[in-house]
Amino acid sequence: MSHSTDAPDDTVRPITAGRPPELLPLGGGAHLRRRRPADAAALNAAVIANLDHLRPWMPWARHAPTLAESEQLSVAGEKVWDEGTDFMYLLGLDADPAAVIGGFGLHGRIGPGALEVGYWVHREHTGRGLATAAARALTGAALALPGITRAEIHCDESNAASAAVPRKLGYVLDRIDEEAPTAPAETGRKMIWLTRG
Repeated sequence: MSHSTDAPDDTVRPITAGRPPELLPLGGGAHLRRRRPADAAALNAAVIANLDHLRPWMPWARHAPTLAESEQLSVAGEKVWDEGTDFMYLLGLDADPAAVIGGFGLHGRIGPGALEVGYWVHREHTGRGLATAAARALTGAALALPGITRAEIHCDESNAASAAVPRKLGYVLDRIDEEAPTAPAETGRKMIWLTRG
């Protein structure tokens, strides 16, 4: 979570006074729903089942999370949602409401007036347009919030699947930042895609 540089460490400044919808229907039998502590076990199982798929791109996928870690993550997700700094979602199937087939979020870590769209999709559900549909819904939800004037998607230059999402949605490649790689497949060239409301 991002803290304002002029705020004390225990003061969290919300990115927006509003909150996005807790449920975003995507069509095609899928939806995004607000991540809740009750989802911790299903999220844990989904991450463990996808570690080989996620590890090349996600620094947090270096090791299999314990159920306790997933529970802590879910509780933290509730807190940041309530504080208005991050909004964490799970990708699910309408036919199986408890299923977790991906993780998505609107993250307030890129400064005032902006939210970053982050995402991953279960390896068995890639190639179906789910990441694009969910990122489209999150972009709309972000830009509808008071004080939010842009959404961004960040991905490594070598992650072609992730880079295809902002291209399909009409995001513009603003720049490529040089950064130290944080995951095994990264080049260190981070693409910054943006759209404005």
